[in-house]
Amino acid sequence: MSTAPYNAFPNQFRRDVIAGKKLIGCWCSLGSPITTEILGLAGFDWLLLDGEHSPNDVLSFIPQLMALKDSSSAPVVRPQWNDKVVIKRLLDAGFHNFLIPFVESADDAQRAVAATRYPPEGVRGVSVAQRNNRYGTVKDYFTTVNDNIAVMVQIESRAGVAAIDEICAVAGVDCIFVGPSDLAAGLGHLGNPRHPEVQEVIHHIFERCKAQGKTIGILAPDESDARSYIAQGASFVAVGGDQGLFRAATQALRDKFA
Repeated sequence: MSTAPYNAFPNQFRRDVIAGKKLIGCWCSLGSPITTEILGLAGFDWLLLDGEHSPNDVLSFIPQLMALKDSSSAPVVRPQWNDKVVIKRLLDAGFHNFLIPFVESADDAQRAVAATRYPPEGVRGVSVAQRNNRYGTVKDYFTTVNDNIAVMVQIESRAGVAAIDEICAVAGVDCIFVGPSDLAAGLGHLGNPRHPEVQEVIHHIFERCKAQGKTIGILAPDESDARSYIAQGASFVAVGGDQGLFRAATQALRDKFA
C-alpha cells in the first residue's frame, strides 16, 4: 500500500479503510521514534501511535511522525480520550487518522467526528499555520481536509454493543474497532477475551457491522485469533505491538542461555 503520511490530499488510507481493504497494523506503545522508525521499515499498512495506554503526548508523537516520514505505513493515533481539545492538538501536530477509544453511543461517535472537522461540519478550532497543513503551505487545506480525516471508533463496553447500529449509522465513522480486553472486562471476564460470551458479543458486533456495510477492525496479537477474525470479516487488524514483541524477543534470547 502506498501512503503519504504528510499529505492529506487525498488520504488514500481512509479510502482503503472505507473500502474494507485488508489492512494489517501494529501497535506502537514504547514512545520512541527509534522503535517506531524500525517498525515503519517492516511494511505494515498502518501503525497505531498510542496515547491512551502509553507514555505519549503531543511532543513525543511529533518525532515519531517524523520517523515515519519515509515509511509506507500510515500513522494512526489513539488519543487518551474522546476530547475535542486533545483531538484538535493531535490534528495540528500532523495526524490524519484517529482511533477513538470507548465510544458508547451515537452521540459519542458524533462528537468524535465533529472534533476532527472544521465548521460548519464540526467544531475543530482553526490555526492558519500548523504542522498538519505544513505550516500554512498546503493549498486548499481548509476546503479539503474535512474529507481526508479518518475516524475509527472503539466498541469496548456493554453500552457500546447495545448502541452498535446507531454508532454504525453516524456519518464520518469509517470503521468500528473492537477492543477485546476492555470488552471482556465490561462483560465480567477481565483478562479473558476468549471467554465464549465475549466471543459471542464480538461475533454480534461483526454481524451488525456487515449488515450496515461498515468496516470492522480489531486488536488481535495472537496469530490464530487474528486469522480467525479476518476470516469472520475483519479487515483493519492489529496483529501485535512493539512492547510485546520486544518483551517476547528479549525473554526468548535470555532463555536460550538459561
